[in-house]
Amino acid sequence: MGSKGLSYGILLLFLPFNHIIMAGILCIESSTTVCSAAIAIDGKSVHSLREDSPNSHSSKLTVIIEQLLKDAGMGVADLDAVAVSSGPGSYTGLRIGVSVSKGLCYGGAKPLIAIPSLEILAAGFIADKCPVESDALLCPMIDARRMEVYSALYSIGLKEERAVKAEIIDDSSYADILQVRPVYFFGNGAMKCTAVIKGSNAHFVDGIVPLASSMAGLVSERFAEGRFEDVAYFEPFYLKDFITTVAKNKFF
Repeated sequence: MGSKGLSYGILLLFLPFNHIIMAGILCIESSTTVCSAAIAIDGKSVHSLREDSPNSHSSKLTVIIEQLLKDAGMGVADLDAVAVSSGPGSYTGLRIGVSVSKGLCYGGAKPLIAIPSLEILAAGFIADKCPVESDALLCPMIDARRMEVYSALYSIGLKEERAVKAEIIDDSSYADILQVRPVYFFGNGAMKCTAVIKGSNAHFVDGIVPLASSMAGLVSERFAEGRFEDVAYFEPFYLKDFITTVAKNKFF
């Protein structure tokens, strides 16, 4: 944590409790093709907007944020913090989201909160109140092209059971776990795995995407704990290097 984040953390120790829980936090999520923003107050999303157009983050994110603040009757000065999805996910999407978030933090002298993209996905699954067994594991998956995904495992209480990793899915993936526990797979990387991940304990849920509105409880908890990032040095968690592709008919 940088000096600015540390100073905010110390300040929180002397603030009345009602100030902490009523913090207004701008949440930004841009790790997939869906771009969204939300205002979180008291652990709940009170205003949110999303844009589902692929490859539009650079042109749409600031517009969404401006409209969101207008709808909420707020300005950057009224915010207590800015929160952003930290990855993994789309290299370009993460870079844009973090750049915008850091700009707002610098310009408004606000602390920065980072939330892992897969944790946001899992929180969204829980918020949808999908019926699951008490011993079930949640496996959010973000597409990493071909049969590769970014994934992690969480309990239904959102405790991390297996850290995030990039993995290539084949017919042996999760076989051991599925023998003893139900696993729920979701996210934009999950549905392509239905042909290879089999068994009565394997459950696939479509339509769950990481959204800024799903960050509300996560960011409010971190704000109360003073868990802030160093704005100057924070970078997204890309997990693997970005690889550019060149058209086959190009020689120069």
